[in-house]
Amino acid sequence: MGRLVALELAREGHRVEVFEAKGPEADGAAARVAAAMLAPLAESAITEPGVVRMGQYGLTRWPQLIAQLDAPVYFQQNGTLVVWHRQDAADAQRLCGLFEKNRRLNPSLPALENLDAQRLPQVEPALQGRFNQGVYLPGEGQLDNRQLLAALEQTLTRMGVALHWHTPRETTDFQPGTSGQPDLVLDCRGLGARTQWSALRGIRGEVVRVHAPEVTLQRPTRLVHPRYPLYIAPKQDHIFVIGATEIESDDMGPASLRSVMELLSALYTVHSGFAEARILEIATQCRPTLPDNLPALRWLDERVLQVNGLYRHGYMISPAMLDATLQLLRTGSAALAEDFDVAVHAPMLA
Repeated sequence: MGRLVALELAREGHRVEVFEAKGPEADGAAARVAAAMLAPLAESAITEPGVVRMGQYGLTRWPQLIAQLDAPVYFQQNGTLVVWHRQDAADAQRLCGLFEKNRRLNPSLPALENLDAQRLPQVEPALQGRFNQGVYLPGEGQLDNRQLLAALEQTLTRMGVALHWHTPRETTDFQPGTSGQPDLVLDCRGLGARTQWSALRGIRGEVVRVHAPEVTLQRPTRLVHPRYPLYIAPKQDHIFVIGATEIESDDMGPASLRSVMELLSALYTVHSGFAEARILEIATQCRPTLPDNLPALRWLDERVLQVNGLYRHGYMISPAMLDATLQLLRTGSAALAEDFDVAVHAPMLA
């Protein structure tokens, strides 16, 4: 979020400086670990309509943002595939019922396609003979988050933005509006902002990255399961990002043996080619989340604006949050935020 806002403000001619607690690789940030799926219909089963609308907005906006960067970023919009084993058909039926309900609430969402044993391998040949049923959610996408972070850094550097790595800051370190100080401070620190936004909490996630040359999934694939609904996000060169866990915890420690075993066991049931995959990384992170699981904008005072609470939808909704933030800064209007049901908290003045 911080890099996106910094770049757009620099493009408008503002002098921008970025202070980052970690390095350019974004170690320690949920942004580095995320699978970066852009799946508003799939996520509609567990989130609010405003977040879904932000996700739809992002699918249009991301190609525009990526096109302005100095390095290529993998972006794919081949839809999402949802599959399940026979014993989980009841859970799948309930999930598909939620998809249909949310489509009625938001008719601009694309219609899902029910897949039988003949149609499914036509949509995803790699799964031929492995599942008898599934649903296809057209138009959904994903991007490579690590390529994006690197491309943003490269573009910011070329535009002359001062990037201060390994330089943690509090908003109280600045006195905006005074001599020698910035005119405005934007706080996009995620969980780092808990010193001033006590309602923030962490939602732990565990992700595995593997290299699987024998697997050729063409789109993000989700496995319905009563305990660990798995997602598999294929990146370039047979790299796959796999995740499922969502734990109410601020624990940043390594993944548990149980979580990894369940994750990889479920992965193997999707495609046996994952048996020979090489594990590149097992990562954990905590997503910055507010009590209602929705993002928000908050003025600490007239010159300090916080952007936070993107929860598990960071990449899906960040273009919408970016444009809502820019509109608020440029015009003082919160119209776009209102369109997306994003709360804008007034200045906390004495």
